[in-house]
Amino acid sequence: MGKQEDFVLRALEERDVRFVRLWFTDVLGFLKSVSVAPAELEGAFAEGIGFDGSAIEGFARVHEADMLAQPDPSTFQILPWRGEGPATARMFCDIAMPDGSPSYADPRHVLKRTLGAAAEKGFTFYTHPEIEFYLFKGDLAPGAEPVPVDRSGYFDHTAQSRGTDFRREAISMLEAMGISVEFSHHEGGPGQQEIDLRYADALTTADNIMTFRTVIREVALGQDIWASFMPKPFTTHPGSGMHTHVSLFDGDSNAFFEAGAEYQLSKTGRSFIAGVLRHASEITCVTNQWVNSYKRLLGGGEAPSYICWGHNNRSAMVRIPMYKPNKGQSTRVELRSIDAACNPYLAYAVVLGAGMKGIEEDYELPAEAEDDVWSLTERERKALGIDPLPRTLYEAITVAEESELLPEVLGEHVYDFFLRNKRAEWEGYRGQVSAWERDQMLPVI
Repeated sequence: MGKQEDFVLRALEERDVRFVRLWFTDVLGFLKSVSVAPAELEGAFAEGIGFDGSAIEGFARVHEADMLAQPDPSTFQILPWRGEGPATARMFCDIAMPDGSPSYADPRHVLKRTLGAAAEKGFTFYTHPEIEFYLFKGDLAPGAEPVPVDRSGYFDHTAQSRGTDFRREAISMLEAMGISVEFSHHEGGPGQQEIDLRYADALTTADNIMTFRTVIREVALGQDIWASFMPKPFTTHPGSGMHTHVSLFDGDSNAFFEAGAEYQLSKTGRSFIAGVLRHASEITCVTNQWVNSYKRLLGGGEAPSYICWGHNNRSAMVRIPMYKPNKGQSTRVELRSIDAACNPYLAYAVVLGAGMKGIEEDYELPAEAEDDVWSLTERERKALGIDPLPRTLYEAITVAEESELLPEVLGEHVYDFFLRNKRAEWEGYRGQVSAWERDQMLPVI
């Protein structure tokens, strides 16, 4: 047994931990949890905890159901919302087959495998997410529009604001779990918040995002409100995105930085962006995986609709932020299309896979979009070679079905299940009669 396992077993005694929750994520990005007693943990480290994989969305067919959850001791944390007295802790798990080989259905393994392929080329992938979400009052009645906790706007400071109190408590809880927060503020929509996590390697970030969502919901419930990461809960207010700043490091040096180059962006950085742009339509069904995601990507606001890049251009899908003189390590790329409800393991895997494809095959970066892309006409965009992102989940699925990159990055099993599930979601959605149709047509037809 290694040092990390020994540390966890000691901490269980010292902190009076009575329950340990083993966390993992299904293919769609929903958190799963199984609770074990501390006495079982030594065996769990050695052999894993068995469970029925066929009961988890996308994990296994009935005849190959047995799977093992193997706790990762480096992710051990006490859950601060469990209050005083005997403590409850959590660890993320890697999912394995009975023979000990990694499960092809485990999203965490998909990201680990993609990170491993980048590491073979000498690169470490860092990500820094800006996570948006809404806070609502009371209980949600079926079919009713939710009521935001406030009517504030972007960066507003409001006396006795529910959002301010909420962010303070949520950030304290996140930091108690070892998740560093860079900053937070009120976003543009009523009741909409943004909390930005400090940059870390992509696997740590994905684990942190799964923890973040749980913490946000726990804090909200404790304050008799509720939180949602739905990409577009309101027709007339901004959607919730997860703009993510990404960079590749080669050892201690930023592979995206080149002194004296335009925007201090290296050849490696330019090829990475070119890869993300060329494969943007293919990966959109993963970075924006819900029917509702495409309501956010319709245009305007802060959400991109077109495949292009720009320097400090907030209408572009990929943005090169303003660089700081003498701070080459801060050169990075901001991807603005990802929404806050994606599976972060799969989303970061496909972004890295697309970027690495650009580097390996030496893709050339297209011309920069210097204008507000939304203000251009379709003819002007076409003349500039700027294509739209998929406009519906159906379009995104159709492009993904023709992709060579996606099955390569996700693995055939996750790729097949994911697309099958998304097709079923689209079919369920397109048969629904909406309130808009009734409001427009019942009175006049």
